Amino acid sequence: MSEVVPLVDAHDDSIFGSKATGLGQAVRAGLPLPPGVALSGPVVEAVAGGETAAIEKVAELVRPLGGPLAVRSSAVDEDGAEASFAGQHLTLLNVPSADDVSSALREVWWSANSDSAITYRQRVGLFTRPSVGVVVQALLDPDSAGVMFTRNPIDGSDERVVEASWGLGEAVVAGRVIPDHFRIDRSGHVLERTPGLKKVAIRTLPEGGTVEEEIAAELTEQLCLDDDQLEELHRLAGRCEEVYGPARDIEWAFADGQLYLLQCRAITRAGPEERSASGASVEVLRHTRLFGDLEKHEVEEIAVHFKERRFPQGETVIKEGSGGAAFYVIESGEATVTIGGEERGTLKAGDYFGEIALIDEGVRMATITASTELACHGLTLWEFRPLVEENGVIGWRLLQTLAKELRAAEQALASLRSPG
Repeated sequence: MSEVVPLVDAHDDSIFGSKATGLGQAVRAGLPLPPGVALSGPVVEAVAGGETAAIEKVAELVRPLGGPLAVRSSAVDEDGAEASFAGQHLTLLNVPSADDVSSALREVWWSANSDSAITYRQRVGLFTRPSVGVVVQALLDPDSAGVMFTRNPIDGSDERVVEASWGLGEAVVAGRVIPDHFRIDRSGHVLERTPGLKKVAIRTLPEGGTVEEEIAAELTEQLCLDDDQLEELHRLAGRCEEVYGPARDIEWAFADGQLYLLQCRAITRAGPEERSASGASVEVLRHTRLFGDLEKHEVEEIAVHFKERRFPQGETVIKEGSGGAAFYVIESGEATVTIGGEERGTLKAGDYFGEIALIDEGVRMATITASTELACHGLTLWEFRPLVEENGVIGWRLLQTLAKELRAAEQALASLRSPG
């Protein structure tokens, strides 16, 4: 499978995404990275879609990395200077082994098609179907980690800015701590050392996943980097600018006394507002208002494009007012519907929601929250639109269905207006 390659062989952004090819460039330049592989967007989609051959092949090619693993998104348009999907596209840390990678890939795929990611795409003018490549790397167990900017991201000053904390760097990236803050000038002289308040560290669990571990009181305000480490980071910043160019946003970690580069991207320029194997059940779809009038073979043609997605209890599935591009059918579990903060009902197995997003690209009309663990099958407009465009019969039947909905709504409104 040529679309799963060692990072050193990841050259093409359009296949593997900018994060993977950027890391591949780092490996070729001799920068210190954990070993890893790059997966193309089509391979990730095949795994997310439940294709057995793809799942088995990916597991085979990832297995030499051992475990635990870090699984990071690498969408084609993910980390340019004009937009960054940090916080939108998922990173999963401490995936136990190669056999667990397929479920992680499914979660990453869905993160790029989530309502928050779609809303962001709309806002920055990238409302296109995402091609979700992925980077899989051996996971470090760092003593300290964080982020570094090779130019001050606040005022543009020509200096390094470092933010650091104990444990995995997710504590800094996710805002779980007030990190230690350092500024270093171009000559390597440390301009500022400001201790943060680091009450927790994110650590790995033996069974997979991560946990917030409470930090000993004497370490919460103790600097987690010494001058030798700051000098190493300064040199890494210089090497990254030699390889990639100026103004870089770097994630790094110190593990077992060695500095590692985790990723390097352009500092995002703030915009004006920001400074069937896993397919859905055919019978369930035939009872939805959008697909109910289609012939069985037409519904079957649509059902194979659905992908499984799971939500833990309490998670927001879709949010009122956000952009959306996916339609969901519930396989098991329950969800609560709220509009304007007021509870309006409960959805159960066989129920569905979000179908209008497949057509109008508008905002969500309600918030759906998983009231139990929730298993769904989802269809995005990226799969749905080409299917309709290529099949006039399905398109015509859907148009008739929507016309019936409109007529029924007009008749109901007319009856309310009539006297008596």
